Amino acid sequence: MKQALVHVAVMVNDYDEAIEFYTRKVGFDLLEDIDMPEQDKRWVLVAPPNNTGAAVLLAKASGSGQSAFIGNQTGGRVFLFLSTDDFWRDYRQMTERGIKFTRDPVEQPYGTVAVFEDLYGNLWDLIEYKAGSRFSQHQE
Repeated sequence: MKQALVHVAVMVNDYDEAIEFYTRKVGFDLLEDIDMPEQDKRWVLVAPPNNTGAAVLLAKASGSGQSAFIGNQTGGRVFLFLSTDDFWRDYRQMTERGIKFTRDPVEQPYGTVAVFEDLYGNLWDLIEYKAGSRFSQHQE
């Protein structure tokens, strides 16, 4: 059996403001933006440049039940993990672009990590894994 995790949905208030944030501030590529008028939604995928892992599906919240969880999809825990091959390069670029880091960079046994917020308050780790780590292969 061969399976893969290909998309992770992030609920958003507005497609265009989310696209702007993820492409201009985080530096992701816009992979797809397909209008689906029969469902009153769009299929919007963003991902890091040269991505070989899962893409982020920007999903506009439908109704007050979903809207209540925008920015808090995991109850305040780190939600997504963005791996990089150069932590300090990306940290500086993201800071210069106005990304808010809620936890300063620290060295952990597995690598260098800091926590940032997306435009709605979801928490992300920016992480460079140490060589030899199980996940360092994804940075090569």
